[in-house]
Amino acid sequence: MSGNILIIDDEIKLLKLLGMILSQENFNVKEASTARSAMTMLEQYDFDVVLSDVRLPDAFGVELIKSIKSKYPQLEIILMTAFGNITDAVQAMKNGAYDYLVKGDDNEKIIPLVYKALEKVKDNKSRTVQQIVTKGFDQIIGKSPLILQAKKLAEKVALTDAAVLLTGETGTGKEVFASAIHEGSDRKKNSFVAINCSAFSKEILESELFGHKQGAFTGAIKDKKGLIEEANGGTLFLDEIGEMPIELQAKLLRVLETREFIKMGETKVSKSDFRLIAATNRDLEDEIKQGNFREDLYFRLNVFEITLPSLRNRKEDLKALAKNFIDLFSHKLHLSSVQVSPDYYKALEKNDWKGNIRELRNAVERSLILMDNNILDADSLPHYSEKAAPESDSLSIRSLEKIHIQKVLQYTKGNKAEAARLLEIGIATLYRKLEEYGLK
Repeated sequence: MSGNILIIDDEIKLLKLLGMILSQENFNVKEASTARSAMTMLEQYDFDVVLSDVRLPDAFGVELIKSIKSKYPQLEIILMTAFGNITDAVQAMKNGAYDYLVKGDDNEKIIPLVYKALEKVKDNKSRTVQQIVTKGFDQIIGKSPLILQAKKLAEKVALTDAAVLLTGETGTGKEVFASAIHEGSDRKKNSFVAINCSAFSKEILESELFGHKQGAFTGAIKDKKGLIEEANGGTLFLDEIGEMPIELQAKLLRVLETREFIKMGETKVSKSDFRLIAATNRDLEDEIKQGNFREDLYFRLNVFEITLPSLRNRKEDLKALAKNFIDLFSHKLHLSSVQVSPDYYKALEKNDWKGNIRELRNAVERSLILMDNNILDADSLPHYSEKAAPESDSLSIRSLEKIHIQKVLQYTKGNKAEAARLLEIGIATLYRKLEEYGLK
């Protein structure tokens, strides 16, 4: 099991000795001789375990625990002292220390104790992942003014039954907001059902929404309940509603006005009490002018509009979002410990993120697949551009791209559609590159 360890001790000889011992166990080790330099390192790197001396030149280790645990609750701390003071030991445990060691007497216990602390860190991260997937407003990450404003509006409208229109660029987290609004409402005990209107043809979308009777059309071999019916008592989320065919818009408008609908192939009227949340990355007012969207439906949808900010306009949230995805995919990929270099976050900040949070999520997942030695750095985020590269560099770029594709295919176990998604290229482009590089 690898791990990222920070040792804090002002006895330089002991600091170096412990660093050497832990490095021989294949841990990633950093060293600090003061509390101040340690806090700086904690901001720059993602550590799992801290070994700290009690007596530091600029801090008392027992109190330092409080500060570290408040900022980095997943991290575990082992305190070391040359004096076996029971009072300090008790206070250290109260402040959040994992354990307490006496220097010299307990040196042989350090390695086993670090391994136990790493197991505890693994459990901490598992609980964090569970919190990540927990529904509600807590899953909306960020402290920037724009995202806090959007979140505040969403929290207010969640308490009502008003229709909500979420606008903003693709990948800004509209479904996350829709789910959070549902979880913050009185309807949270009932279903939250979602559909992307751009993913289906008119006929299939109509069937998905309204349901159908057996024999209603070719292939309708049995009765099917539609999402409008499934959302009864709960929330219906229509993503990319600007892509809905105009014929279906008229049917949806009637449902919103009467709460009644008719399944395909049926004459009986059914009822459904649902709350509607819609989302679009299009300018619906412009779509109305072009005749692509019904004005009366727009007014029905736009009771309460919330615009979600692009990631490039809230870059102060980028690091927190990236850390969230690192934890999520580290768990998914069974990575016990990942060290993140400061230049990784700097590389992320240089991107415009036209695909917003969705693009960032894919980039983090891909970089965890491509990283070497469990270290995320700028090289884990390759961006290939053969046109912009000097001719002399084209061979090395092609070699890197081939390795990149091979690693992603290995991760997806040969699933080319999933590989194309992670590589952010079309499936046809992937097949062309596989042929070009002699990959199968």
